[in-house]
Amino acid sequence: MFIKFFDSLKKNGIHVSLGEWLDLQKALDSGLCGGSLTRFYYVARMILVKSETDYDKYDAAFEETFKAVKRETEVGAQMLRWLDKSDMMELAHEEARHHLNQTEDIYIDKEDVEEKFRQRLKDQDSEHNGGSFWIGTMGKTSFGNLGGNVGGVRVGGQTGYQSAFSVIGVRKYRDFRDDRVMTNRQFQLAFRRLRQFSSRLDIPESELDIDRTVDKTCQNGGYLQIQMKKPRKNSVKLLLLMDSGGTMIPYSSLLNDLFQAVNKSNHYKDVKCYYFHNCIYDHVYKTPECENGDWVETEWMFRNVDSDYKVLIIGDAAMAPEELYSDTGNYRGSNGGLSGYEWLKLVKRHYKRVVWLNPKMAPGHAPWREAETAVKEMFPMYKLTVDGLNRAMTTLMAPGR
Repeated sequence: MFIKFFDSLKKNGIHVSLGEWLDLQKALDSGLCGGSLTRFYYVARMILVKSETDYDKYDAAFEETFKAVKRETEVGAQMLRWLDKSDMMELAHEEARHHLNQTEDIYIDKEDVEEKFRQRLKDQDSEHNGGSFWIGTMGKTSFGNLGGNVGGVRVGGQTGYQSAFSVIGVRKYRDFRDDRVMTNRQFQLAFRRLRQFSSRLDIPESELDIDRTVDKTCQNGGYLQIQMKKPRKNSVKLLLLMDSGGTMIPYSSLLNDLFQAVNKSNHYKDVKCYYFHNCIYDHVYKTPECENGDWVETEWMFRNVDSDYKVLIIGDAAMAPEELYSDTGNYRGSNGGLSGYEWLKLVKRHYKRVVWLNPKMAPGHAPWREAETAVKEMFPMYKLTVDGLNRAMTTLMAPGR
């Protein structure tokens, strides 16, 4: 059954064993997929795909095999032509950045938005630009692209606000490869590299020294001679500073995985975590909601979180130049008399090792990402990928300052 799908998977580089293929047949026979192609998509992916890095290959094979079958959220070619306004994208980027700098976080009912999207898709029969109801461009509807709504469903086009919780009409796992995908396990594996042990001279030898025990036993003609050593204590202390809200909304789950990986790890002597919005100013927040009052002074952090902490900053550095350079650029509160740029310089001056991870780092020096370029010149910046995180860990553990 579905031999064409099996062949397409192999052609796209996904190895499927006979046992896995038989498991899929059992799932179909058991009615796990019902009559839904969407359910079949997820059940088959769960059984046949062993790694998230193969999701894009799976999507390509699935599309190749079942492209003639209509799905409930499938967007046709005509709809995508209506929504193609690529010549207006540059202006939309500037407006999006300005809008987000002035937008407070709001609650969005994801299920309600998706249900409305399915209904509009059934009913819509013409192009719409502007407005607040149909799937279109440059309006305030939750569906389409280039519009003024935060946190909806982007259909076609290119990313603008970076806040859509769902994207239709593109292969969303196109870049979800070995050099991009991040999972909780991959975070933990990368953080294992960020460990450094030190011996304390004032503690007893209570840990078995296997190598010396083997050597001594061999030297004694096989007569067992136990050798002990002083236990090593992890000396790494980590300070995690994470951007929250606004353009970082699409990465909330990713940052939560990172936070969980750090806190579940036993590779550190101590871990501190604070949050900021867009840039670090005179306060850092205790929770990702970044609510006024639920914070500590940045100067207090400098006094109480020693300079030997290794600092990992995670953020997209997507802010207006005035937010970085003006001493009144913090629209959520005070700057403490300094610009965000000056506060970042204090962070760099105080801590010996600081790296910045960016989930959507622009290549080179993008002129429309002036703030990112400035931050990139101040701190070693890596993209938030498997490779980027490993490189960041290597930098943090490098000898010297």
